[in-house]
Amino acid sequence: MRHASITTSDTPANGWRTVRRVAPYLWPADQPWVKRRVVFALIALLVAKLIGVGTPFFYKAAVDMLAGEGQSAAWMLGAGAVGLTVAYGMARLMTVGFQQLRDVIFARVAQRALRALALQTFQHIHAMSMRYHITRKTGGLSRIIERGVKGVEFLLRFLLFSIGPLALELLLIGVVLAVVFDIWYLVVVVAVIGTYIAFTFKVTEWRVRLRKEMNDQDTDANQKAIDSLLNFETVKYFGAEGREASRYDAAMAGYEQAALQTSYSLAFLNFGQSLIITGGLVIVMVMAAIGVQSGQMTVGDFVMVNAYMVQITMPLNFLGTVYREIRQALVDMAEMFDLLEQNPDVKDKSDADVLKVKVASVRLEGIDFGYDANRPILRGVTLDVPAGQTVAVVGPSGSGKSTIGRLLFRFYDVQAGRVLIDGRDVRDVTQESLHAAIGVVPQDTVLFNDTIGYNIGYGRAGATQSEIEDAARAAQIHDFIASLPEGYATQVGERGLKLSGGEKQRVGIARTLLKNPPILLLDEATSALDTQTERDIQGALALAAEGRTVIMIAHRLSTVANADKIVVLDQGVVVEQGTHSDLLARQGRYAALWQRQAREEEEEAA
Repeated sequence: MRHASITTSDTPANGWRTVRRVAPYLWPADQPWVKRRVVFALIALLVAKLIGVGTPFFYKAAVDMLAGEGQSAAWMLGAGAVGLTVAYGMARLMTVGFQQLRDVIFARVAQRALRALALQTFQHIHAMSMRYHITRKTGGLSRIIERGVKGVEFLLRFLLFSIGPLALELLLIGVVLAVVFDIWYLVVVVAVIGTYIAFTFKVTEWRVRLRKEMNDQDTDANQKAIDSLLNFETVKYFGAEGREASRYDAAMAGYEQAALQTSYSLAFLNFGQSLIITGGLVIVMVMAAIGVQSGQMTVGDFVMVNAYMVQITMPLNFLGTVYREIRQALVDMAEMFDLLEQNPDVKDKSDADVLKVKVASVRLEGIDFGYDANRPILRGVTLDVPAGQTVAVVGPSGSGKSTIGRLLFRFYDVQAGRVLIDGRDVRDVTQESLHAAIGVVPQDTVLFNDTIGYNIGYGRAGATQSEIEDAARAAQIHDFIASLPEGYATQVGERGLKLSGGEKQRVGIARTLLKNPPILLLDEATSALDTQTERDIQGALALAAEGRTVIMIAHRLSTVANADKIVVLDQGVVVEQGTHSDLLARQGRYAALWQRQAREEEEEAA
């Protein structure tokens, strides 16, 4: 299964697949108002095309009347040259008017489709599993979504209002030329159109490949820029501004080369199209000029032929642009739909129930798990956390401590064994209800770039200001917030960078307290803090643990000494478990870890 990479095959079948994915947005079965708007927009379009094809007749009649040549219908003769000129102007205005009416009617359909697709994509990305999110590239992903949504807007509009209408307009003009003048005019026009379309499509296919390369380079450069900015502090720590600039510039150099190739190919395409169109125009106008000289045609006929050729030229030029953009839109959209077709590793069962926690007991039963099937992390782990008790999981780095928390939250599914809450396998309940039952205080609390009040209130939708403040008091951060000039309206900065580590952790604890879950997971919640800050935070964590079932994943053993039970992991296996005093008395693995950390703390203090 693909996770990090998104590949797109640039084939006609892939293009039709994308078109089929977009079509329901134009004709949704459950929204008749959308269908009505599409029909009315098409009617306005048809009227505009019919008026547009008939307009040159007014032009011809006016020229013939002024030149004293030819014969026109009685009502045209009655209108006079001035009246015919006014009618010509009105016809052109009506053509534009109906085209704009079409856009106004269709605008709501297009915007509804964009909103629905953007929401679907956003929800799908949030539904993806942890494995996907730890391998994705945020910058590249944002560009794929942005280009894909824009591509849908373009395709919705131009599939409906360009390709079909263009064919209709060319057909009507061809019929007029064959009926009013001579079949050879139609032959020349068909030859010009066929040559133009073949040339345009062939060159555009080449350009699409160049554009895709340019897009890939753009995505890569954007991803490197965002990655560098997200790691701003790390860049500064290592004085790597120059390295980052060189890395970004190298990516932009690739983009520059691809962009130049795209620009050169566009110039070639435009000149080739102009050559074909101009050649066709000259041939038809020479034929008309010969007809006027021989007396078979009037000057008005000559002018009308010219008007029709110009009318053909405009949509054909437009066809080149539309085809290029449609092909590019298909590429962009295919990338986005490939993303939407990626299935999450962890999904709810079709008959999953809502988890209703009664006593909040937790049990891990014979758990085998590895992020890579060839590298097991946990092997046969069994762990009981009785309701209302605090169980700590300790061990050296890489022993699998944090993995237990991820399995409990069902970021991943176990490969063997079961994770049970109140005797129910977490795979049998909905992820939403499971997540609602567990509160997590991670090692590094990441905050939204918003206010402190918003970040605490994130713990429970609809929380009142007084509830937010109560949670802050319980987390022992209310007084600090109140001392700030803007109080709870203080902005925390991106990822909470304006707050210290201890302040961020207290905000995280307050947020979890506001959620009020029956099960609390403390995932090395103080290991990133200095010793004094850690001691300050311990009081807030103790309050948070009251009346809850708590799993503490810890590196510093001093923080777990008061736990009801301590479980020692080593290389994914439970090697010891018991109370702090029991484990010290055994003089086993835990006692060795305790003595080593005690020496390190003494050396640090010294």
